Amino acid sequence: MSYPDSVRYLYSLGNELKAGAKLGLERMQALLNGLGNPEQAQRFIHVAGTNGKGSTCAMIASALKSAGLRTGLYTSPHLATPTERIQIDGYPISESKFVELFEIVHRRAEAMLDAGELDAHPSYFETVTAMAFLAFQDQTDAVVLEVGLGGRLDATNVVTPSLCVITPVDYDHEVFLGNTLVSIASEKAGILKPGIPVVVGRQHPAAEQVILLRAAELGCKVVSAQDHKIGDLSLSPYGSSFCFDGNRFDCPLPGRHQTDNALNAILACREFDISLGAVAAGLARTRWPGRLEFVSRRPDFVLDGAHNPSGARALASYIREFHKDRPVWLVYGAMRDKAIEEVASQLFPLSSKVIVTAPNFPRALRPEAILGMTDHPNAITAATIEEAIELAWQAPGDAIVFFTGSLFVVGEARALLKPAESNGAPHTIVP
Repeated sequence: MSYPDSVRYLYSLGNELKAGAKLGLERMQALLNGLGNPEQAQRFIHVAGTNGKGSTCAMIASALKSAGLRTGLYTSPHLATPTERIQIDGYPISESKFVELFEIVHRRAEAMLDAGELDAHPSYFETVTAMAFLAFQDQTDAVVLEVGLGGRLDATNVVTPSLCVITPVDYDHEVFLGNTLVSIASEKAGILKPGIPVVVGRQHPAAEQVILLRAAELGCKVVSAQDHKIGDLSLSPYGSSFCFDGNRFDCPLPGRHQTDNALNAILACREFDISLGAVAAGLARTRWPGRLEFVSRRPDFVLDGAHNPSGARALASYIREFHKDRPVWLVYGAMRDKAIEEVASQLFPLSSKVIVTAPNFPRALRPEAILGMTDHPNAITAATIEEAIELAWQAPGDAIVFFTGSLFVVGEARALLKPAESNGAPHTIVP
């Protein structure tokens, strides 16, 4: 089977967000049993949360690598190609390795279906998660594992980790996780295991209470970011620098919110017995495409995957802090199941021009529908991301143009703007 064939088959399986999808761990556990339980005897740092978990995972993985550990990283979604989801020492697995892993998991699943040992073929996410466990087996010293959806019933929640991390909990995927912070936090806290330490990022009080209660029930040591502070903070549009516990840290990911993610990563690595010197070196090398990523200058084009109210608040804060005195344009597209009006109410007023568009994805909302939700005086539509980019090039040279609203928007725009790097390899334009 070719790589495109394997990707097409995976897409045909559908994901956990499709109507009627069955959330649960039974199928995943059965599949892994059939594969010889490759997830066992591995050291995992399991990371859940609403926002910041991907950036936090990238920071932790970079620090572990700097400490000399062969490091696996499993994240989702991808920006351009599914190989990005499974990385070893900062590099996505090859297409040939992806196909090899897919065929192993697919053949095993088909055999188990024939034997009545599975109720259905594993979903896209379940299949790729099993592939990741196989890829990391005997190839890594430690794995940073990002939850896909929620936590309690997520396909990654079959591991017994060495450490858990819960980044800030906020509203997203309410149809699946509940429409209160208490219910959402309960799902996120579902990754906690008896006696396993947990790093808890700064939380809304309601969410924090749920997480701490669950940790107490399970006898988990809690390392709370709320109990730690950074000092001598210096922020720029392109990153930050700060002191913690006598060490200086440089974070190349822009945005004040990334200092919170960096603190979570530092605390996690310290709990994992990584020296702060190695953490500082790894943090400085962190790259996480599609999160306030500058990909062009004059005008500045910036990719940011803010897709929920919390992400929009962080982006809006960044714009106000660093770009309030220059023209701001917005290229915005979103999925139908997102809180579009709430996100738009935070971002659109900061923009002198808004281009609403849609990525080439089935769940994308039509640009005309988004336009009908706003009374912005200078909003227009673009049928495709490519057309939106052409319109964005008309921005003044001193403008900054943000492509946001969905990682599907970001991924498609990135592939068009940086085609040579559309495999998700790190890329940064420095000031």
